[in-house]
Amino acid sequence: MLKRIVLCAMLAIAGSVPSIAQTATHTFALGDKDFLLDGKPLQMISGEMHYERVPREYWRERIKMAKAMGLNTIGTYVFWNAHEPLQGHYDFTGNNDVAEFVRICKEEGMWVIMRPSPYACAEWEFGGYPWWLLKDRNMKVRSKEPSFINAYRAYMMEVGKQLAPLQVNHGGNILMVQIENEYGSYSNDKEYLAQNEKIFRDAGFDGLLFTCDGPSQMPAGYLPGFLPAVNGEDNPAKVKELINKYHNGKGPYYIAEWYPGWFDSWGKPHSGSNADEDAKKLDEVLAAGISINMYMFHGGTTRDFMNGANMSRNEPYSPQTSSYDYDAPLNEAGDPTPKFYKLRNVIAKHLPAGQTLPEIPQKRRRTYALEVTKVSGVANLFNNLGLPTESERPMSFEDLDQGYGLVLYRTTLANASNGLLKIKQLRDYATVYVNGKRLAVLDRRLGQDSVQLAGVSPNSTLDILVENNGRINYGPYLTDNRKGITEAVILNGQELLGWKMYKFPLNSTSGFKYITSNGEAIQQPVLYRGTFSLRGVGDTYLDMRAFGKGIAFVNGHNLGKYWYIGPQQTLFVPAAWLKKGTNEIVIFDELHNTDVKEITTIEHPILNELHK
Repeated sequence: MLKRIVLCAMLAIAGSVPSIAQTATHTFALGDKDFLLDGKPLQMISGEMHYERVPREYWRERIKMAKAMGLNTIGTYVFWNAHEPLQGHYDFTGNNDVAEFVRICKEEGMWVIMRPSPYACAEWEFGGYPWWLLKDRNMKVRSKEPSFINAYRAYMMEVGKQLAPLQVNHGGNILMVQIENEYGSYSNDKEYLAQNEKIFRDAGFDGLLFTCDGPSQMPAGYLPGFLPAVNGEDNPAKVKELINKYHNGKGPYYIAEWYPGWFDSWGKPHSGSNADEDAKKLDEVLAAGISINMYMFHGGTTRDFMNGANMSRNEPYSPQTSSYDYDAPLNEAGDPTPKFYKLRNVIAKHLPAGQTLPEIPQKRRRTYALEVTKVSGVANLFNNLGLPTESERPMSFEDLDQGYGLVLYRTTLANASNGLLKIKQLRDYATVYVNGKRLAVLDRRLGQDSVQLAGVSPNSTLDILVENNGRINYGPYLTDNRKGITEAVILNGQELLGWKMYKFPLNSTSGFKYITSNGEAIQQPVLYRGTFSLRGVGDTYLDMRAFGKGIAFVNGHNLGKYWYIGPQQTLFVPAAWLKKGTNEIVIFDELHNTDVKEITTIEHPILNELHK
């Protein structure tokens, strides 16, 4: 699926690019065949790495590894929903400090290709769009609709303040900036693309801009006058033919997304690629003088609630895993894989005479298993309900002013009830309870939205706990992304009315009342809490195979989602989020099929284990 166009990193082969002066300005231009840095040809070998998916404490370490493999640029998206989580509230601090990420690249001698388009795709929640856009039912993202353009423009002005001064023509190291992202796979409105260009210029991006698309989408997605990069194609002759066709018969030639791996989706086999075949293809591309961006060089982890989902007319809803390992040259923990060394050897072949690759840095931490953590307390979600929002009909997450997490929908069945209970437009995963007893689990992936009720007594309580499993990031349903119960609940053909809704955004795990477990698996959603002590810290993985479905937190950091169906069975815990002394683990499990007594860690990931 040729999605995203990284459109990035135009750098020269390691050793052949001038070192990046800390204050000097540069020119970066398009030649007929080559990119021209200060008038000299530049072939770029780039690798994609998203600052949001890597703890800030590890940015420099990962960038050093990229340079050691022979890369000379880093490509990254800028995710709108990370930087404007609430409308008008901007955040460029901590792990969102994209300007600092760019500066670290410069300090390490690496160029950057920046992709700040409001739409990123990238297996990221809503493709990068903030959920609050959906509060306006009339707004259509990725269009000329005025309310969308106004929100987009306001955001881009803030991005420009951070990044425009870091372009090469202002003394920085950002070579090029991408507008839109594989727009041709979505629509073909050239006026909309032109509006993108104007917004970027108004935000201060006065250097080179470009577009990118898969081969068959280039006619719809390119913008005359801009370099049309190609993604998902690594036949050198075909790459040159495509770019010539949409760029006045000339280059330069750039594969914006070259895939040495692929992402994983829940319930599907682990993805990967053959390292020997990848090395052969890379050798052919570099020998042809084509610039390239690897998607991904290092994938990292999609933490919090930020995983996306795919859905098309022929493919059901399919949310992605939290691990974004991607079978990339550098694995989720930042360790070089066999693929890293094979690709490094290829790049070394193409170095100018007398040039050598840097030594591979040695990791200062090892990945290891911690001692078993005993569960010290359990909090039942149903015993920790706050004040509800009441409405005749169920309200969506967006109408409840909630972006992520879960919502508990509750109503009373006044009469004895038998028959079919149907949730219209369930988004995305529901656990159905009657009088506190779990009756069914309904999974949008599997097209499930109904359950048979039998022998339900009058005045019974119906609870439906709904989780947002990730908004669609790619495909024709991008604009249909509201969450929760988005229409109605029907019992025997009659709509159920009179609802109470309890919000569980799980922004933190504080405020819950924990008790000692009685050892009973009540099949209701619970939070497990445990503490452990460390004399030293290192990276590790939580082994989630004893649990059902939920989210894990360490010292307040959301590690991402787990789900027993796999293929991912572990959650990466970076040493940067651990500390000497007492540490806390909290695990939310919405199924609670077994009463877990302890939490274990292991020294390696499990990314290829599926269960029914």
